[in-house]
Amino acid sequence: MSLFRKFLYPKSKSDKKQENPEKADRGKYMPEVKLPTDERFMLNFKNNGGKFLYCEDEDEVLEAFDNILLENDWYESECFCLDPNLENKFNGFNLDFKPSGAAPFFLSTCEYLIANDGSILISSNQIKEAKLKDLPDNFVIISSTSQLIDSIGEGLRGIKFRNKQRIPSNITTIKNFETQKEGDFMSYGSSTKNLYLLLLEDL
Repeated sequence: MSLFRKFLYPKSKSDKKQENPEKADRGKYMPEVKLPTDERFMLNFKNNGGKFLYCEDEDEVLEAFDNILLENDWYESECFCLDPNLENKFNGFNLDFKPSGAAPFFLSTCEYLIANDGSILISSNQIKEAKLKDLPDNFVIISSTSQLIDSIGEGLRGIKFRNKQRIPSNITTIKNFETQKEGDFMSYGSSTKNLYLLLLEDL
């Protein structure tokens, strides 16, 4: 997707001004132009301290995952994973998949990616009844561009619509990442995680 490439490889200020002349001419009292959902998510997610890896296909997902293991020396280590599909997907990396919070990192999918605050929406579908503070400090989240939405309210409606038989419990968001400043009252009582997001293009 060209949008993600534009975000990951920003152009110079002069290039941006030429591409968006109407933005350059806007007065300071004019209301701000609302960014598209994907751009807002990426900006807020990175501002929260999350690590973002955009993948065009499944091969790039495997390559990015391999780089994360290499960077953190997680080869042949335990991996807390509650999703059999992910265990099958990453079974070639010599990981010991266990439902144990003592593992170095947690591997999971998510429900949605929330653009308004750059958070990750999860539920008992991903973490069962575990609390965030009891999960490993390191998260690797596998998601796709079709899971990008504007607000938590939209995400809750989506969860309800997709789970008509039984609505999942333990619905929560992860939005305090490793670079959050200690003592920040906005993150008081929450669990800070070192989070990698592997975002697969599926639109």
